[in-house]
Amino acid sequence: MIPVKLRLTKRQHEALKNHLLPGDGCEAVAVALCGRRSGQRARILTVHQLVPIPYDECSVRRPDRVTWSTKRLVPLLERAAKYDMAILKIHSHPGGYGAFSSLDDESDADLFNSVFGWTDSLFPHASAVMLPDGELFGRAAFPNGSMQMLDSIAVIGDDITIRRGSSIASAPEFARRHAQMFGAGTINKLRSMSAAVVGCSGTGSPVIEQLARLGFGRLVIVDPDVVEDKNLNRILNSSREDSYLAKPKVEVMARAIAAMGLGTDLEIIRADLATSRAIEAVAECDVAFGCMDTVEGRALLNRLASFYTIPYFDLGVKLVADGRGGIDEAVGAIHYLKPDGATLRDRKVYTDNQLMAEGLRRTDPQAYRDQVARGYIRGVPEDRPAVISINMQIASIAVNEFLARLHPYRLDDNAEFAVVRVNFVGGEVMRGPEGPASGMFDKLVGRGDCKPLLGMPALSEVYS
Repeated sequence: MIPVKLRLTKRQHEALKNHLLPGDGCEAVAVALCGRRSGQRARILTVHQLVPIPYDECSVRRPDRVTWSTKRLVPLLERAAKYDMAILKIHSHPGGYGAFSSLDDESDADLFNSVFGWTDSLFPHASAVMLPDGELFGRAAFPNGSMQMLDSIAVIGDDITIRRGSSIASAPEFARRHAQMFGAGTINKLRSMSAAVVGCSGTGSPVIEQLARLGFGRLVIVDPDVVEDKNLNRILNSSREDSYLAKPKVEVMARAIAAMGLGTDLEIIRADLATSRAIEAVAECDVAFGCMDTVEGRALLNRLASFYTIPYFDLGVKLVADGRGGIDEAVGAIHYLKPDGATLRDRKVYTDNQLMAEGLRRTDPQAYRDQVARGYIRGVPEDRPAVISINMQIASIAVNEFLARLHPYRLDDNAEFAVVRVNFVGGEVMRGPEGPASGMFDKLVGRGDCKPLLGMPALSEVYS
């Protein structure tokens, strides 16, 4: 049985809670158009457009029942049928009843019979219930009329809240001491979670090492490159033999994880992120870590995380030496990006000019060199200094940022840690909120699978 998961943003969750629990003690209802990741390992629904059903369009609103007009559902059904998207129905149980009632069973059977008639889809739709504290539980509906409890419901905001609908895998003995710190519930949850790490070098390899030893159930590792001599100073578990044999970095990581013997399920992808296999595999993961030094890769992962409602941690290190043994600059930054929050571009991590320069360098090297020579664009830095101790510190901060959001424990709200910067020269660690958002991805949040992939014509030729 393939698990079905639901994801939504904290902003969407708050809008639902305000509508579904107005304080009058009566049930209310909303519907949503959801994107999909129709994978082989999981079916994921991502809330894309939320439509609260007005109270005056409900013919009955009682503490144990709501009867509503479906006229606002019709435009969503039309879009769902056209773009192979999903329908989600959400209603409240203001009395706190933590299960689907017999009335819910009858209502869902009638509703989803009509929904499948409209959409003619083989993939599931879903129904969910919100309790007075905002907690959600739900089930997937299938074309044959059967129902299956949702494997998980994730709410992505400054905190990362994941409610498991099915049994949580028990953490193994090696993770027992982690549980002493974060509690058995949090550590057990990791065993049922998946993480994507894009980039396996200086920051990527220590992130992978930590996630495996924390007890993540599944890792997806993406990197197109092979080990070279210049990488040996910072890639954990790499060797001179690996560089001599030009071993793919993902294979070196896989060998190390297998040697741990911790039961981690692993998928390695020796390819650029801008491929259908990589994008679809990352889209199925519960969290993503970007450990790339390219602007194109970071911009793409930011977009992907919004499309599939994934929390994204971006790691960056900048080292500038004077060539005489002195250090001009040594800084690192970890950005936590919500699917509907400020982007890396909003935060000035990169500029449009840098993005254009990288794209031109990749697609037309001669034109790139000509533009640099004429001063129209600034060249892309190559072969910058890299130091394992700095990379490992930034990697550790990133993993701890994830843990602090899955298991909030800090004195200050996680919103104050949207970016953490380390200045190694000045000996400073600074943190701050995300800042203003341009809304450039607002219309993409939760869109899910589409053609062309991620709505980008440039990826249409690699979509499969």
